[in-house]
Amino acid sequence: MQQGQPMIVMSEDSQRVKDKDAQDYNISAARAVAESVKSTLGPKGMDKMLVDSMGSVTITNDGVTILQEMDIDNPTAEMIIEVAETQEDEAGDGTTTAVSIAGELLKNAEDLIEQDIHPTAIIKGFHMASEQAREEINDIATEVDTEDEDLLRSVAETSMTGKGTEVNKEHLAELIVEAIRQVTVEDDEGNNVVDLEFLNIETQTGHSTGESDLLEGGIVDKDPVHDNMPTEAQDADILLLNEPIEVEETDIDTEVSVTDPDQLQQFLDREEKQLQEKVEQIADLGADVVLCQKGIDDLAQHYLAKEGILAVRRAKKSDLEFLSEVVNAAIVSDLGSATAADLGHGDLTRDDEDELFYVEGEDAHGVTLLLRGSTDHVVDELERGVNDALDVVAQTVSDGRVLAGGGAIEVELASRLRDYADSVSGREQLAVEAFADSLELVPRVLAENAGLDSIDTLVDLRAAHDEGDVEAGLNVFTGDIEDTNETGVVEPAHAKEQAVTSAAEAANLVLKIDDIISAGDLSTDKGDDEGGAPGAGGMGGMGGGMGGMM
Repeated sequence: MQQGQPMIVMSEDSQRVKDKDAQDYNISAARAVAESVKSTLGPKGMDKMLVDSMGSVTITNDGVTILQEMDIDNPTAEMIIEVAETQEDEAGDGTTTAVSIAGELLKNAEDLIEQDIHPTAIIKGFHMASEQAREEINDIATEVDTEDEDLLRSVAETSMTGKGTEVNKEHLAELIVEAIRQVTVEDDEGNNVVDLEFLNIETQTGHSTGESDLLEGGIVDKDPVHDNMPTEAQDADILLLNEPIEVEETDIDTEVSVTDPDQLQQFLDREEKQLQEKVEQIADLGADVVLCQKGIDDLAQHYLAKEGILAVRRAKKSDLEFLSEVVNAAIVSDLGSATAADLGHGDLTRDDEDELFYVEGEDAHGVTLLLRGSTDHVVDELERGVNDALDVVAQTVSDGRVLAGGGAIEVELASRLRDYADSVSGREQLAVEAFADSLELVPRVLAENAGLDSIDTLVDLRAAHDEGDVEAGLNVFTGDIEDTNETGVVEPAHAKEQAVTSAAEAANLVLKIDDIISAGDLSTDKGDDEGGAPGAGGMGGMGGGMGGMM
């Protein structure tokens, strides 16, 4: 106060939400995000149809894709989306689990706050529970032989079940395991390292998913530049060229005065000679195939065809970089300095039906997974599911630990955390117990999404684990409680560790906020649309983006 007048330190457009209101606002926003993806969890999870402002349609049940495609306009909600993105980057799968647990943690934290337990005590308790959960996961996890292909196929199938890949999951799992095996190398310490950079994924429509294939090499989705060129080349020397086979142009604008038709012909002859010299350089190198990233002049195409050289133009940069590993070639940027050592070696075969080339090299480290589906939507969802499966199989090969799925690990962790809570003093004990309750959201939601009674399922699971069956999980297809490790429902331990850690850290980050100060409305989109006020259901600017998902 200054002479009886309030001191104004913020602009008229600014907004401020404090204390309990700020906590309610943040928790509501975070829980709304978690609720939006919860119904996609598990083999019986439902899909979401997302339509963007341009009318493009995405149909998926992949958690991170849903959250990225949704038009979310709220700073707290975006913090929860980062949980999914981190989970995707670090583990490749488990995004829906991580976000759902984060939402449940905040729901249970809200109940504790209502009991006058300070957020600081809750944060400390959640952190303690998270650390203990990681230790317990390591204790429960089973060390596996990474050469066990049956187990790796089970990991891949578990990841793909419930996604668009489920119908042909056995066939795809075989391709995925073989692809991972092809790109796995040992480091200096003898550990397995999976180099996914050498694994390329291509998609095609108009085929069934069962026709998907794995190629020891790459694909070039281009046609030969001339009809008289060969369409196949076995045991070929391959030139990867990042230079146009065209007439060289000057760097500056020039004008040439021609006084005699013979002078014009001289210019044309000189251009023709330039192109002929470039083609001769390629032929002298011994190249049988030219894959060019830039353009190829019509006259040069003619000369290449006369030399019997197969040429492709406007190849993608990413394709050339991948093929350089497949055929062990250097990408040439200057024909004049190229040598025979820059050439790669391999076979090219033409698929006339799909109008593409298959490029295979000897002992190629790079492989291509060719995914086929009936429509673009099917292929897109197939690619998302296969990418997740590739990541979890790669994690299993690198980490060497797996856990029983079907909610088994969550129920066992909850039981052990409740025992651990007895040794925790102070109010943090209640937070540890709340953390344990939050983990049991996973088997509850698995049961709900399968049309089963979630309470009966949880009671049966707890009873099985109390009797010492650590790997007892839910079979969502039969509703039975069984040893999911034996039935092939297995998950990588690293993904579960990451999910628990990310969820706890995100929940703690939200709980630690007690004051929200915004220069304008509490939305992150500063376009024409006005974000809702904090009082409007505590959701800020999330109304438009989230409405269709609740």
